Amino acid sequence: DGDRQEEDATEFYGLGIEKYYSISAEHGRGIGDLIADILGELPPVAKDDAAENEVRLAVIGRPNVGKSSLVNKMLGYERVVANPVAGTTRDSIDSPITYNGKRYTLIDTAGIRRKGRVSQKLEKYSIIQALKGMDRAHVVMLLIDAEEGITEQDLTIAGYALERGRAIILVVNKWDTLTKDNYTMKKFTDEVRLQFKFIPFAPIMFVSALTGQRVAKIMDTVEEVAVQFNRKISTSELNRVLQEAEQAHQPAMYHGKRVKFFYITQTAVRPPTFTIFVNKEKGVHFSYRRYIANKIRAPFGFSGCPLRINYRDRER
Repeated sequence: DGDRQEEDATEFYGLGIEKYYSISAEHGRGIGDLIADILGELPPVAKDDAAENEVRLAVIGRPNVGKSSLVNKMLGYERVVANPVAGTTRDSIDSPITYNGKRYTLIDTAGIRRKGRVSQKLEKYSIIQALKGMDRAHVVMLLIDAEEGITEQDLTIAGYALERGRAIILVVNKWDTLTKDNYTMKKFTDEVRLQFKFIPFAPIMFVSALTGQRVAKIMDTVEEVAVQFNRKISTSELNRVLQEAEQAHQPAMYHGKRVKFFYITQTAVRPPTFTIFVNKEKGVHFSYRRYIANKIRAPFGFSGCPLRINYRDRER
């Protein structure tokens, strides 16, 4: 590692070598030239449109709710280690699949415990990786343990996904373990809707990763939600619906003046994001914002994904 050693290396030319690289892996000497020449020899990377359109699906939840078992069942082979001992999965594991001619990536994540119960550095790392897996995903499947029921941590994890603007599917796993009657599913559904009232759009599925019950139907729901998550609506159609909603139910007065809606436009997808221009943004009551969101959901088929609606002031 030095100028003298590099000068001595010129003796290699005596062996008939046209070009050689004197490098130091430890100190990085000569590495830049080596990398530059390697990259120059590689063929150009073709643009992969399919990769750009692929949907990333993260399987999230508390420890030991059956995430890895469900991923294995969906893939049809043992891709990840499934173990009844909580915390077996430490890192997020990606698995590519193709469904109905479309590319998907399944992301199996580590269980996310309550902050107060996280002590080991390795487990903290696992939780960070799980959250990063959620960041990379478009759709997340939140697994709920049917035996244990809904916990506070389930609600917290759903909040993480909602904050990130992810489409969410609530999957009740271990459904085979319950003693059921004709009303069991309805009662559980009602309880899920009550507890997860902040994500009323999320589809609910009841499955068993162990027996495979209804697992085959999961990808149909994922496909439907992913289409909604990437849906783009024309400005003219949006403004027609906004005008009809405003005529059917006028917004409340604000400081003695009527709140006026000028127009709406879609500004992004994944999640679908809209901007509505009004004369007084502060005057749009939260209940009226919810009303407008519901009016946008219904005609355009946004039944299973989150919407972001921003309001901005404009004089005219």
